[in-house]
Amino acid sequence: MILAFDTYYFENKAKTVCLEFADWDDKIPSNIFYEIKDEVSEYESGAFYKRELPCILSLLNKIKLDDNTIIIVDGFVFLDDEYKPGLGAYLYNALEQRIPVVGVAKTNFTQIHNLKREVYRGKAENLCILLLWG
Repeated sequence: MILAFDTYYFENKAKTVCLEFADWDDKIPSNIFYEIKDEVSEYESGAFYKRELPCILSLLNKIKLDDNTIIIVDGFVFLDDEYKPGLGAYLYNALEQRIPVVGVAKTNFTQIHNLKREVYRGKAENLCILLLWG
């Protein structure tokens, strides 16, 4: 099972959505989960995880995970090549390092050189950055 998470913010709320896919080639999700949380933390530069991690963990508590679960987050696993943790690493550790976490970001983070891979979506020219932990 592949779980892809994203969160968007409005007023002082956050809506976290998780799309579940059975296989990497699936074009449509097998399930869609979502949750709206009130009174989320303000964005803190360099500490994005403080805002988004509680939202992801809250929604994950409502999803039955299996031994083959992989989680994809919209964000970085590491913030530099010295393994400074980003959202993905914090999530991986919060899950007791049992579930692999893939971070995908739309923008390049210049402090990371070795701990990332460049990927493209289909024929799109927009670059995504892929980082894996676990």
